[in-house]
Amino acid sequence: MATTRTAHTVWEGNLLEGRGTVALDSSGAGEYQVSWPSRAEEPDGRTSPEELIAAAHSSCFSMALSNGLSKAGTPPTRLTTRAEVTFQPGTGITGIHLTVSGEVPGTDAEAFTAAAEDAKVNCPVSQALTGTTITLTASLG
Repeated sequence: MATTRTAHTVWEGNLLEGRGTVALDSSGAGEYQVSWPSRAEEPDGRTSPEELIAAAHSSCFSMALSNGLSKAGTPPTRLTTRAEVTFQPGTGITGIHLTVSGEVPGTDAEAFTAAAEDAKVNCPVSQALTGTTITLTASLG
C-alpha cells in the first residue's frame, strides 16, 4: 500500500532577510524555523532544507541497511548513521556523505561494507537524490 507524507512551509519576506516555519504535518512531530542564514551560514537554532534531507537520508539508509543485514541472516543490534549534506550557495547541494557504524553480530567488515554500499544505492531517498554524489564510510564497532 502506498503512503503519502506531508509537510508545509509558511515563508514571510524576501530570501535573504525573510524567515519561515516548516511543519511536519503527517506525524505532527513539530514545527521548525528556517531562514537563509540558517541555510547558508550558521544554524542559530533554525533548520534548513539540507538538514531535513540529511534526517530523511540517514533514517532511510539505516532502515535499508537493517533490512539487508537481516535478510542476510545477520540482523544488526544497532546502527548509527550520520548524513552530511553540503550546500554551496549559488550552486546547490554538492554532495552527501553517509557515515555508518554498526553493531552486527555474526558479520565481518567486508560483508558490512557491502551491505552498506547496497543500502546507499537502493534506499528510496538515495534513489530520489539520483544525480547527487553520495559517498559512504562504513565501520563495525
